[in-house]
Amino acid sequence: MTRVLVTEQLAARGLELLRDNGFEVDEQLALSPAELLEAVKGAHALIIRSATNVTAEVLAAGSDLVVVGRAGIGLDNVDVAEATRRGVMVVNAPQSNVLSAAEHTMALLLAQARNIAPAHAALTQGKWDRSKYEGVELYGKSIGIVGLGRIGVLVAQRCLAFGMTLVAFDPYVSEDRARQLGVRLVPGIKDLVAESDFLTIHAVKTPETVGLINADVLAAAKPGLRIINVGRGGIVDEAALADAITNGVVGGAAIDVFAVEPTTASPLFGIPSVVVTPHLGASTAEAQDKAGVTIAEQVQLALDGDFVPFAVNVAASEASNTVRPFLALAERLGRLFSGLAAGGVSTIDVEYEGAIADYDCRVLTLSILRGLLSPVVDEPVTFVNAPQLAEERGITVRETKTSTARDYVNLISVRGIAGERPTHVAGTLYGKNDAPRIVGIDHHIVDLPPSSHMLVVHNADVPGIIGVVGTVLGRAGVNIDDMDVGRSASGAAAMMAISTAGAVPSGVVQEIRDSPGVIDARAITLG
Repeated sequence: MTRVLVTEQLAARGLELLRDNGFEVDEQLALSPAELLEAVKGAHALIIRSATNVTAEVLAAGSDLVVVGRAGIGLDNVDVAEATRRGVMVVNAPQSNVLSAAEHTMALLLAQARNIAPAHAALTQGKWDRSKYEGVELYGKSIGIVGLGRIGVLVAQRCLAFGMTLVAFDPYVSEDRARQLGVRLVPGIKDLVAESDFLTIHAVKTPETVGLINADVLAAAKPGLRIINVGRGGIVDEAALADAITNGVVGGAAIDVFAVEPTTASPLFGIPSVVVTPHLGASTAEAQDKAGVTIAEQVQLALDGDFVPFAVNVAASEASNTVRPFLALAERLGRLFSGLAAGGVSTIDVEYEGAIADYDCRVLTLSILRGLLSPVVDEPVTFVNAPQLAEERGITVRETKTSTARDYVNLISVRGIAGERPTHVAGTLYGKNDAPRIVGIDHHIVDLPPSSHMLVVHNADVPGIIGVVGTVLGRAGVNIDDMDVGRSASGAAAMMAISTAGAVPSGVVQEIRDSPGVIDARAITLG
């Protein structure tokens, strides 16, 4: 009998579904890492939540595993790359908690508008203070939405029903898509806080969004702004928010997620106009039930060899031997394009040149979309959901092929317009070992390997710029691993592509931008 190992609490309906379909369900909860290594032996499927770490060691011990299922969205506790290498499918339940998270956002929004928490506390302490806790109506107020992913859209729809004015900051959503939702886009986060009565956060947590709502942003806020965060902890600087509320710049906040969890201490605790909850966004009976049933269905499909809608990794058999080596390069090109474009892209053109153009390259285009969208959406981007996520953001993808090679045996190019700025990246595989190389950035010729951290600097074609940038990085303690000066078609050396040993802090990037002769600088994490 096919054995499914379940190491964390799963909704009863999910367990029943697996048993009804003839699988042996082996529940072993709260296993230690050593116990897990023993329990996973002989299991064909492993179902987990957030507490079980599926490491390379676990995958090696589970030599019979066909699929690992995560009953939820996040996959931080699963070594997806190692699972892919071993041919183990990884699936999740990305839509199980979106309604619950949206509704919790509305609950906190209303609690903040009507001062429910402090009024409750006062009344239970014997104080009848009606006038002290006068609230405000949502009708006619402006709600600023950071991130128009699935949850952000659900919140927008509910706020529209309350008669609120919808404004949003999401550089990866097109104007057409925003208009369909009844949302007006603004170009920056400061523009958003400056005109919002309420601000709700539904952005993905990345190195670029950590501390997005900081002291500088809060200083630009409309007086009395109230902030709701049911998104990700760390996007709001808790200390800066506490100071802004204490100083009267911000009217209040309702926070469900924190930079460190679990936590019982935060600068926000104890402030009367702050409502806090312990990460309850997905904590409803319905969300837990949906997650259990969804993951059971996905595991069953995987074990039966059927199409799996929420597969996170692609089976190697879906790519030919010729195309497969380009998968990692394609995803990194997508991430590089995303970082350079910084949003506002409505169409991307993917071109395959050379011998690779004779093969089915659709899986490579999906890899590019994964790289493009992963830094900006609030759920794992898979080979299955990538086209849908792109469509939801109003992004059209066009693919062309040219069998005649120009400068390279094989070349992948990605082009698009971000606002009015053309963006372009290109890459190839080099040598006997198929080493990945970035060979084009913003229509400049470069040649360097992709790295986890890159810095792209556009500058005037004048002497001394390399020294200026190197000095700023050196003063900040950022090591340069590799560097190439890109040349345009006219021969102008007006761009630098730099691989760094670590992430370049945002303050250092801004210092480079402010340096004489520098037009723009962007730090990009390729992973």
